[in-house]
Amino acid sequence: MIAYGLFLSWAFRTDRLPLQAVFVPLVLSVITFVVYALDKHAAQTGRWRTSESTLHLLELAGGWPGAWIAQQTLRHKSRKPGYRAVFWMMVVLHAAALVAWWWMRA
Repeated sequence: MIAYGLFLSWAFRTDRLPLQAVFVPLVLSVITFVVYALDKHAAQTGRWRTSESTLHLLELAGGWPGAWIAQQTLRHKSRKPGYRAVFWMMVVLHAAALVAWWWMRA
């Protein structure tokens, strides 16, 4: 996570990525964290749950840091091996897309 933040900071400072590439993932991370928290609460109270595909879509879109923090702090979706495998695939896909975008702009 630190490496990701350093990469975004460096890429922005050197004009290799626009501000949106830094701002959008930050906003999506906050949104994703909130969605995880709401889903955790729904799981505890027997209410309607957020689908795993929706959570993964938020991760892929750039909210994976918020998802990772939610998994660690809320202990939500942190035990299911299948879910975790897809989560890490979303992280890798997001990172690959970001690097490709950076590469095309360099």
